[in-house]
Amino acid sequence: MTMRSLRGTGGWGKTRRMDATVWAAGRRIQSVCLAAGMVCVLSASCLTAEASGGKESSQEEITLRVCNWEEYIDLGDWDEEETIDLDSGDIIGENSMVEDFEEWYYENYGVRVNVEYSTFGTNEDLYNMLTLGDTYDLVCPSEYMIMKLLTEDQLVPLSEEFFDSRDGNNYYINGVSPYIRDIFEKNEIEGKPWADYAAGYMWGITGIVYNPELVSLEDASSWKILNDPAYRRQVTVKDNVRDSYFAALGAIKSELLTSREFLEDPDYRKNLEAEMNDTSEDTIARVQEYLQDVKDNAYSFETDSGKADMVTGKVAANYQWSGDAVYTMDQADEDDFPLAFAVPEESTNIYFDGWVMLKNGIGDDALRQHAAEAFINFNSRPDNVIRNMYYIGYTSVISGGDDTRIFEYADWCYGAEEEEEDVAEYDLSYFFLGEDAEDPKGRYVITAPSEQIDRQLFAQYPDQDAISRSALMVCFDEEQNRAINQMWINVRCYNIYDIPVWVWCAAGIAAGFLAVIGIRRIKR
Repeated sequence: MTMRSLRGTGGWGKTRRMDATVWAAGRRIQSVCLAAGMVCVLSASCLTAEASGGKESSQEEITLRVCNWEEYIDLGDWDEEETIDLDSGDIIGENSMVEDFEEWYYENYGVRVNVEYSTFGTNEDLYNMLTLGDTYDLVCPSEYMIMKLLTEDQLVPLSEEFFDSRDGNNYYINGVSPYIRDIFEKNEIEGKPWADYAAGYMWGITGIVYNPELVSLEDASSWKILNDPAYRRQVTVKDNVRDSYFAALGAIKSELLTSREFLEDPDYRKNLEAEMNDTSEDTIARVQEYLQDVKDNAYSFETDSGKADMVTGKVAANYQWSGDAVYTMDQADEDDFPLAFAVPEESTNIYFDGWVMLKNGIGDDALRQHAAEAFINFNSRPDNVIRNMYYIGYTSVISGGDDTRIFEYADWCYGAEEEEEDVAEYDLSYFFLGEDAEDPKGRYVITAPSEQIDRQLFAQYPDQDAISRSALMVCFDEEQNRAINQMWINVRCYNIYDIPVWVWCAAGIAAGFLAVIGIRRIKR
C-alpha cells in the first residue's frame, strides 16, 4: 500500500474529508425496535400532557444544540478522487456529518432531530460563552476544561443505556480504544470518574516538529530546545499559559524526570503527573524565569502560525500538538521538504477532547439526552470515525472493537508498498487491544516505511515508549490559576529584569533632573 497524506487544517489546525456506508439489514431490525421504544416514550409524553390539562403537545421534533471546535467534524462535499478505498469497502463524505446524523436518527428512531451546530475557538472561549448565558446541550472541550465543568457541577452524567454494549447503535462503548477507556475510567474529579460524564472524541500528545537538516533528534527530544541559544530565533512556542507551563516544567525538571531513580520508581506515572502539574511558589518562579529566557530565544509565541513557519523554513523547530504536527509534515512533503516529529524525553502531554452534556441545556429532558448520546454514537461509528479523522487530521479515541476498518485505514495511510525494502514493524496493539494486551498474531502491526517511525505515523499513533512518559494536565483551582496567570502576564509583558543597569541609572538621573526643575518652578 502507498502511504497517503490525508490531514488538513482548520481551527486547531484541522481540515479534510470521508463517507457514510449503508448498514446491514440485521441492524435495521434492531432500529425498528428502538424506534418503537421512542414512539412509546413520545406517546407517554402526550398522555401526560393531556392529563395535565393539555398545556403540552406531542414533541414531533427535537432540537439539539451542539458546540464543537472550529473545523472539527466532517463537512462532506468530497471529490470523487478523495474516496478512501479500503478492502472492506469505500468511504466518502457526500453530506456533512450533521446532516447524515439527522437522517440516521429519523431512520432509526422515527423522530426528527434538528441540530443547531455552533463552534468555538478555545476552551476558554467556550467557558466564557457558557458564563455569558449561551445554552448548549452537547459540547466538546478538552480534558482540563471537562474537569473544570465537572468540578462546578455543570454536567449531566451519561445514561445507563449509553453503556449497554448489547445495543448495536452504541458504537462508542463498543468501539472505544481499551487504552483510552482505561484512562477515562481511572481518572476522577471529586470521586466522579470521567467515564461517567465524558465520551472521548479525539486525542493526541505534544512534541517538537523539527527540520532534521538543522536540528538533531537528540536536541529535538528535550523541552530544553526552546531556550537553547544554538537555535536562537529558530523555534516557536505555544501562546497559551497551560501548554507553555507544561513545556517549561519539563525543561526545568529535566534532570529529575530523566534520572534512573525517578524512572524506575513503582509510582512513576503518578509521580510524573504530580511533577508536570506542580504549582508551588518556587516552581512558578522558576517557570517564569525559564519562559522569559524562552521569550528572548524564540522566533515567536504562536497558536496557529507555527505550522506555516515550519513549512516555509522560517523556523527549525516548532512546539506542536500531534494532529497539527501531521498536517505540518504533510504540507512540507508537498514541497519535498521533509520534517520529523520528536517526543521530549522528560514527558509529553496526553490530551483529549470529549463530548459532555450540560445541565443548563439537557436538564431533565430524556428525549434530548437520547439525541445527544445518539450524536456521540453516530460520530463513533467506524466509517464516520474515519471520515472525521480524514477531514480534521487528528486521531479518534475509537479503535472500532470487532470492526477492523479503523486499523485498515491506518494501514491504508501508512503501510509500505509490497516491493519496499527499507521498512519497519510498527506495533499499535496498545491502542487497539489495551496497554498490557498481547498480540501474538501481529494483527495490529503495520509494516511501514522506516522513515515513518519518526514522522506522520509516529505523530498520529505514538508508540508505547512515548505514551509511557505521558502526563495529563489537571484542572487547577482558582488560587493556582491566579498564580500561573500572573506568571504568564509577567512573561508576555516586557521583562523589567532584563533592563540594563545603565538604563536604570540614566532614568534615575533624568527623574532627578525633572524633580529639580519642578521644585524651582514651584519656588518662583
